[in-house]
Amino acid sequence: MAWFLGLGIAGVVLLVLSLVFDGVLEGLFDGVDALDGLLDGWLSLPVIAGFVSMLGFSGAIVMGTTGLGAVGATAIGVPAGAAMGWLAYRLSRALLSDRSGAAPRGDDLIGAAGAVVTAIPVGGYGEVLVSLAGQPVKLAAKSPSPVPRGAEIWVEEALSQTAVFVRPVER
Repeated sequence: MAWFLGLGIAGVVLLVLSLVFDGVLEGLFDGVDALDGLLDGWLSLPVIAGFVSMLGFSGAIVMGTTGLGAVGATAIGVPAGAAMGWLAYRLSRALLSDRSGAAPRGDDLIGAAGAVVTAIPVGGYGEVLVSLAGQPVKLAAKSPSPVPRGAEIWVEEALSQTAVFVRPVER
């Protein structure tokens, strides 16, 4: 039973290491051509950790609660480990393919309304506060005419991720 508990603990430690070092352990095998691409899916560290820990812990449970012995514990632990490995694979693929948290781009700023925080001089930069996806974003801003602090503006063009070209709102 100690071997199975050791496998279970080793699997949990491997999982923690793969989460903490996020890709560093996979990078250890970068120079080995035979292993290229293997650690991207079914042989990723979270999948291996799930398999090893479930094999170990389910084997220890079987040995502790039944009289099946090491062979019976292994016979039950291997399918349980394979199921956990498959679950880890599916979960990691689902998390990696989720694109709902995509970062906003400069083009997303066009048409956004905001207010001048630091006055914008002619030919120079000031600062504006705009609302993007419900979040306030402070950006550097240029304008063809001077814009005083507190004036309302519209973003006409994104100059970069942190700078925009604005026009004052005319009333």
